Amino acid sequence: MGTLKIDILGSSFTIQAKEDDEYLKKLLSYYKRIADEIEENAGLKDQLQTAILTGIMICDELYKEKSKIARFSKNSLNSDDEAERLTLAMIQKIDKALQK
Repeated sequence: MGTLKIDILGSSFTIQAKEDDEYLKKLLSYYKRIADEIEENAGLKDQLQTAILTGIMICDELYKEKSKIARFSKNSLNSDDEAERLTLAMIQKIDKALQK
């Protein structure tokens, strides 16, 4: 179980989670980097708006990654179906050749 002191966007608190301290620090560091980019690029000064937009940007990344995985899984299933179809066709040809 890990503990992390969060001090970002005008808020400061401590959390405990199942993950280890290093993992939690990496997550916070990533969040801070995205928040800093948003503040810089969007020119936001309101910390709540920055926090909300940061969350949306991270959700966007997660959604896109999940979509990629879903497409890859679907393509893998199609490949498996094609491999099965080809295998059955070969077995039929072999059976036919052996019966001659």
